[in-house]
Amino acid sequence: MEVKIGVTHANRELVVDTDLDAASVEEQVRAALAEGGLLSLTDIKGRRVVVPGEKIAYIEVSTSTVGKVGFHSKD
Repeated sequence: MEVKIGVTHANRELVVDTDLDAASVEEQVRAALAEGGLLSLTDIKGRRVVVPGEKIAYIEVSTSTVGKVGFHSKD
């Protein structure tokens, strides 16, 4: 899933491509907002993004779109 996180007072959104499904992402976001804690997501390369719950402006969850770039040779 591709997760876009809008952060208050930040010009750019954070984009995380994660293996989690939409329900799991929503559950983690709800917990971070309700408890005033941290939203922690790990992307498919193992990098972790941590955002304070009170700084989250919006979350957008969509399916990952992987662009294929390469060359094809005719034989």
